[in-house]
Amino acid sequence: MALKPDNTIARRSALLGMGALALAGCDTIIPGAREQPRLYRLTPKSTFPEGQPPVDWQLLVERPYAAASLNTLRIGLMTEPTRFDYYALANWTDQAPLMVQTLIVESFENSRRITAVGRDSVGLKPDFVLKVEMREFQVEAYSGAGLHSPHVGFSVKLVSMPDRLIVASTTIDRRGEGVGEVMNDIIVSWDDALGSAMKELVTWTLNAGEAAWRANDRRPRVQRGGAPDWR
Repeated sequence: MALKPDNTIARRSALLGMGALALAGCDTIIPGAREQPRLYRLTPKSTFPEGQPPVDWQLLVERPYAAASLNTLRIGLMTEPTRFDYYALANWTDQAPLMVQTLIVESFENSRRITAVGRDSVGLKPDFVLKVEMREFQVEAYSGAGLHSPHVGFSVKLVSMPDRLIVASTTIDRRGEGVGEVMNDIIVSWDDALGSAMKELVTWTLNAGEAAWRANDRRPRVQRGGAPDWR
């Protein structure tokens, strides 16, 4: 299946190494193999709808929770609905939850619509905490069509501070375009799916947080001039 036409050569160069990788489960890696895994990463979202108003509160993004099968450097692959394997000789550049946490923070920063956003380690005193559970973060290749489709699924809760009350929750689920076994194409499709999920996550969080902020009358608000500056 053809990839979407907006995947540019420059984007591919930033995301991917060259060549295809053979597929294998964790129980089929050849003992003593000396070849090093190729490393892959995904990218933050940088484009958002125009007209999103700025907010005056601070957000802490916790490290996403993930089951043991996803809390790893290895890139997950399901060839059956009940079996979880991994691609041979292919790793993320960081453990998947840490990589996703970094990309979420960068996506909020790229929106340019929030006063401050950071991760647990920066010592931020947040007005809200974003809790994300990674329920799906693997490729699924059991449709019978020979296609590999990345699946990204989040359960999200927005918690107000310091009372630690859940003020909003949602689920986000995205599937990438089904592609063949070439790892480069799989990662590009995965990046599209994650980008779509993070776009919804950022927009939802800003709207839900602002509604809770206004309901509690946590003002005064800062007046900001100028036209929206979305990238």
